[in-house]
Amino acid sequence: MARSLPPVLTIAASLTLALVAAPAAGADTGRGAAARAITYEATARFHQHANAVEAGYVPDKYCVVNKQGPGALGYPHFNHELDNSLDPAKPTALFYEDDGHGGKRLVGVQWMVYDRDQNLATDDDRPSLFGTPFKGPARGHYPGQPVHYALHLWLWKKNPLGTFETYNPRVICRPGTTRPTQPT
Repeated sequence: MARSLPPVLTIAASLTLALVAAPAAGADTGRGAAARAITYEATARFHQHANAVEAGYVPDKYCVVNKQGPGALGYPHFNHELDNSLDPAKPTALFYEDDGHGGKRLVGVQWMVYDRDQNLATDDDRPSLFGTPFKGPARGHYPGQPVHYALHLWLWKKNPLGTFETYNPRVICRPGTTRPTQPT
């Protein structure tokens, strides 16, 4: 009896082939497209949330919303052992959104690289991946997090603002799922 691939893997394989075999007009047909295909393949297994947790991605219980405008990141899952990775197959973070059925749906990924001199005024060590420079340098978002650069990739949910934008207006944080505001 022949076994078929799970739908997620079938979709990932199709997307990979589409990126490599027939890129859209005006798309990056070089190393950037090949690296994105690697990311699709490497992260497809994380559509099953348990696989991400087993791989060392620690879920944040709060959905991260853009405080300056529309959109959100979703629920970040960080594997800090992958901080400073520039490997397309090893993002530092995975982003999930509620799937409407009590589970999580993978929507994007992020790489985070520490700034060598920890000086917000310099950027001579700015990394790039997929032919795209990282954003930053930025202050840490929690105590002890170093000044860093970040690159977001909306791999599994189209972002109308752009593939590498920080927030995606199509990702929604449901009421009561965001981090409570600390009193000042």
